[in-house]
Amino acid sequence: MITVMGATGNTGSKIASALLRRGEQVRALGRSQRRLQALAGAGADVRVGDAADAAFLTEAFQGADAVYTLLPTDQRAPDYRARQMQEGEAIAEAIRASGVPYVVALSSIGADMNEGTGVILGLHAQEQRLRRIPDVNLLLLRPVSFFENFLESLETIRHHGVLADCVEAELAIPMVGTRDIAAAATEALARRDWQGEVVRELLGPRDLSYSEAARILGAHIGKPDLAYMQMPPDEMEGAMVEAGLSSSFARLYIEMVQSFSRGTVRPMNGRTPQNTTAFRFEDYAAELGRIYLAA
Repeated sequence: MITVMGATGNTGSKIASALLRRGEQVRALGRSQRRLQALAGAGADVRVGDAADAAFLTEAFQGADAVYTLLPTDQRAPDYRARQMQEGEAIAEAIRASGVPYVVALSSIGADMNEGTGVILGLHAQEQRLRRIPDVNLLLLRPVSFFENFLESLETIRHHGVLADCVEAELAIPMVGTRDIAAAATEALARRDWQGEVVRELLGPRDLSYSEAARILGAHIGKPDLAYMQMPPDEMEGAMVEAGLSSSFARLYIEMVQSFSRGTVRPMNGRTPQNTTAFRFEDYAAELGRIYLAA
């Protein structure tokens, strides 16, 4: 049996569904009974609880051959870093108490750094917690920016006619689709064929700038002249807070983006065949185009 945290999220939902299709027994965790219903109908044992509740997680991990973990921190949390820490400590305590032998943990490029990386610094701390647990075979998956982040930009594009963020316009960074992350996690959880600690980076097919992403996305939503607008950090923070995100998350997000610009967040060994994945941004942009035009 395999336990999947965040089973209604971008990665967890795909992992849980893929494992069920493979005939695995799945225990799917989430915060909403309603959103877990589809997985329950597909045969999953669904559990509703808080990712910061160590007792809930310990029970959910108990008896599992492997677990998929992540920090599903709410971007509206008043103190985002404190919430990351609370969730991270609960997950580590539950792994230790349950004795689960295999753990696949979603982390990030840059989690090897111990300062100046904003949101990613919480994942660095989580990697350190997990490494201190004895007798666990640990796989750390390190992607970077998700294609799916652009879904949140569709309303800005619709109302303001631009793709906006504070990332440097021509800075090419690795971007990856969550289906590639889910495929790597699913295979690892099902096979359980590694020993000790393994780090695997997932970089998508190629590095991509926000200017190029805007051109590709624009071609699929009927706006071939769609431009990218780089916002100053203070304006970006204000826009994020106005959209309902916490100021603590906004500040950490901007610090993370600035670490990309400085070149401090980067793959350990550059781009290689091992960390390059298949799903293209062009294909995801086609999906976004159908969503945009349907609305």
